[in-house]
Amino acid sequence: MLATSDQDNVARALIDARAGKTPLTAYPGPMPQTMAEAYTIQDRAIALDGRRVGGWKVGRIAPDLVERYGGNRLTGPIFVDEIFGGVALPTMPVYADGFAAAEAEVLLCFGAVGTRDYDIDSVRSCIADVRTGIEIASSPFAEINLHGPAVTASDYGNNKGLILGPPIAGWQDADLIHMPVEMAIDGETVGAATMEGMLDGPFGSALFLINILRARDIAIAPGTWVSAGAITGIHEIRPGQRAEALFDGKIRVGCSIKSY
Repeated sequence: MLATSDQDNVARALIDARAGKTPLTAYPGPMPQTMAEAYTIQDRAIALDGRRVGGWKVGRIAPDLVERYGGNRLTGPIFVDEIFGGVALPTMPVYADGFAAAEAEVLLCFGAVGTRDYDIDSVRSCIADVRTGIEIASSPFAEINLHGPAVTASDYGNNKGLILGPPIAGWQDADLIHMPVEMAIDGETVGAATMEGMLDGPFGSALFLINILRARDIAIAPGTWVSAGAITGIHEIRPGQRAEALFDGKIRVGCSIKSY
């Protein structure tokens, strides 16, 4: 779908606010009312931005909004220069006067996806790696999550970075759904859960992503990451704080937060 002039203006305003670290006290134009409108704005912003996409975050649409928006998940790009791996405690920038949160997530790495059709079982065959991680959600628009999933999706799905944690050994046979996960901020536990509440789990997120990106004519290159969804919740965070996720009682992933 080609962007209208209003959608083009919104996309430009959103990426300008991100690039200029400028807080948005109001959404910069008509709010998208459908996911199709949201992805039109998102696609235009990605094209204008020019950076290479290295992954995609997947988030859940609230149950009471599923019928209105025609689905139960949304997605947004994660740019290569905002994916951090191999650093014990990376420092992640957020928009201090906007919205900022940290989320414990399981990360899936695509191998060759090809053109075949997948279901929830066969989609595992195109996954090359599974890791622990933290998604940093941040937007210059402080109210990004208060106006429905289309607004959230339009601004890169509210993503600002990804921390690649240690791999999950033997993930092909591991019981990922029942793996305990905890999230702490400044050493205080703020959430604990398993992936039982994540619809059909992380592989369902991968399947959703394949289908939505194909519908948008976006190719999935080998090595593309999927941040499969918040496990313990969306935990708001401020510059100067530290986030740490604990997976299966033994795998730790952490980061510190700074103002962007």
